[in-house]
Amino acid sequence: MAITAFPDSSSIVTLLSESTVFPERPTRPSLSKLTASDLPMLSVNYIQKGVLFPTCPAVSGDALLQLIKAALSRTLVYFPMLAGRLRTDSSGFVYVDCDDSGVPFVHAAAPSVMLGHVLAPNDVPVFVRQFFALNDAVSYDGHFMPLAAVQVSVLADGVFIAATVNHAVADGTSFWNFFNTWAEIARGSNEVSRPPETHRFFVKDSAAVLRVRFEGSRNAPGKILTPPTAPVRERIFRFSRQAVLDLKELANKGKLFNREMMEVEVMGKESNDVWKKAKSCNGQRATSAASWPRRVSPTAEVSSFQSLCAQIWRSVTRARRLPSTKRTTFRMAANCRHRLNPPLHPEYFGNAIQSIATAAEVGDLLKREIGWAAGMLHRGVVEHGDATIRGMVDEWEKAPRAFPLGNADGASITMGSSARFPMYNNDFGWGPPVAVRSGRANKFDGKMSAFPGRDGSGSVDVEMCLAPDTMALLERDPEFMRYVTAAP
Repeated sequence: MAITAFPDSSSIVTLLSESTVFPERPTRPSLSKLTASDLPMLSVNYIQKGVLFPTCPAVSGDALLQLIKAALSRTLVYFPMLAGRLRTDSSGFVYVDCDDSGVPFVHAAAPSVMLGHVLAPNDVPVFVRQFFALNDAVSYDGHFMPLAAVQVSVLADGVFIAATVNHAVADGTSFWNFFNTWAEIARGSNEVSRPPETHRFFVKDSAAVLRVRFEGSRNAPGKILTPPTAPVRERIFRFSRQAVLDLKELANKGKLFNREMMEVEVMGKESNDVWKKAKSCNGQRATSAASWPRRVSPTAEVSSFQSLCAQIWRSVTRARRLPSTKRTTFRMAANCRHRLNPPLHPEYFGNAIQSIATAAEVGDLLKREIGWAAGMLHRGVVEHGDATIRGMVDEWEKAPRAFPLGNADGASITMGSSARFPMYNNDFGWGPPVAVRSGRANKFDGKMSAFPGRDGSGSVDVEMCLAPDTMALLERDPEFMRYVTAAP
């Protein structure tokens, strides 16, 4: 496909109209209290994700818009919280008020943009950020703004359907269940295959109140102001199924990491009570070689995704040229639904996530084999069970705090989203999407998001946001680039 030069990004998207979509039938008024897993998200931006489709000649123009809007209206019957607003009572507790305020629906046009422009093989074009509504909103703004918004941008040869959802109301699992259900209804389904569980309860009915320092802004009184971030380059790296399997084999080769872990385990039994030494910070549990838990069998196999993350951690850390004695941290979001006892409903609608933080000195990370780093990441994941989850909630209640977005020490990596999310299960009636993209929300140096590969074979796409100098060095790292698949 021959692609012309990028159009002028300053005026690429034209907003044609905005309306409000309401649930197809009135919602029973209710208040849903935010949990200890929801409240820390009040300081972060809304979730912004969208999918790219080729044009469908049979469904276009007004017919396309009416199909998507009608399906959204019916979908909101199952997800009434997204049509509500946040409310804080006199005691400081925050609730979702299901008051049928509605969801903004934005119709936009980008006639100079083609599919190939969006699918650029290197950096993600900056104009993609214009495909999303509610830019720069943080979740606390849900007191004054809608909790969700939709934008449909019609391109020269395609359409981009984007959703923006308040992160204090939903996590990634909830977001994609909403998106999948929306597409399912658009296809004409009379029954929803995965109705959400909307009863909001995570671990316990917490009595903690989050006291956040609010500052005024031009957008909304009382808005949480997020610190400005330095410019970053944003690129999607593709890893084929074979590349991921090669990394897994390398990480598990000879079980070298298991022998090292067993040695540390023996020392730990003699000198440490790991649960006393474990550190909790902002809802994140730190794992390091000195504080590995002792309950998991050291013969367990490192997963393919953990192996990929270990390679990314090592390669990005090397590209940052950090001092060998500096500590670097890799954070991964863990879905807690199946980890609790009893487990939450798989389609629990809300935040049921915690951050697993694994730390190491730069020198150790770079001089050891990939299996060492992969083994630490693996240990942190498998140990994140019911007791750990509940313990982190207890710790958070002692000092309630909002999630600290960013990379303050310049040595951190935060991996969000998941290659397991059903991002390509979004056929609105004319076939599945050809790509997934995100907006500008929650992006900073070291922020990464994992997407499933479009081919569905087990390949993984990783959206990386890095300082320009770091990205340039990473692209010249032969150890890293040997696993990257060139874009078609």
